[in-house]
Amino acid sequence: MGDINKMIAEIEAEVAFTRAMTGRKALDKRVMQAIRKVPRDKFVTEGMRHYAFDNGPLPIGYSQTISQPYIVALMTDLLEPDENDVVLEVGTGSGYQAAVLSLLVKKVYSMEVIEELGEEAAARLREQHYDNVETCIGNGYEGWPQHAPYDGIIVTAASSHIPQPLIDQLKCGGRMVIPIGAPYSTQNLMLVSKDLKGHITSRNILAVVFVPMVGEEAEKPL
Repeated sequence: MGDINKMIAEIEAEVAFTRAMTGRKALDKRVMQAIRKVPRDKFVTEGMRHYAFDNGPLPIGYSQTISQPYIVALMTDLLEPDENDVVLEVGTGSGYQAAVLSLLVKKVYSMEVIEELGEEAAARLREQHYDNVETCIGNGYEGWPQHAPYDGIIVTAASSHIPQPLIDQLKCGGRMVIPIGAPYSTQNLMLVSKDLKGHITSRNILAVVFVPMVGEEAEKPL
């Protein structure tokens, strides 16, 4: 079994290495505490548990992956989560990102388009008592308007553009973190901010590789 301390050290080293791109010389202590507390080995398949604390992505079935711990930590930090926030996650995957967020915010709504994967993640989150996470099966491109607006939105699959429904569901003063680019290629991790007047700005953080967002709308240009 891997070593959580080694994983944390590797995340911190990568944060330092990418400082010039991200503008962050260190991640928020609350974020790193959450990364340390969530048992990543509980969110991977049995055959992958030996690698659970490696700082790399791992397959979780259905042609999907659990993201690299550094990327999970960075995306979480970019949201600047507050304990009173309500956050939308597009792409539940294994449930790991939702579990990390659950320790930092008031409520997490998480969507997964692949039914079997979403049901497995929901059961896993219930079993581990992440009780402030609510999941559903649905097209994340359209968001989850019933619970909007959200203080933060985190998207764990790549889209060719920023989906307008997600922009609409982001609260004024809120942040969205999303990979933008072509499927099965290098994408740009974008930080999207909506100011108090509703104006949108975006900033490229660094290059990433994510699986594509499922659904034809995600592949259509604006």
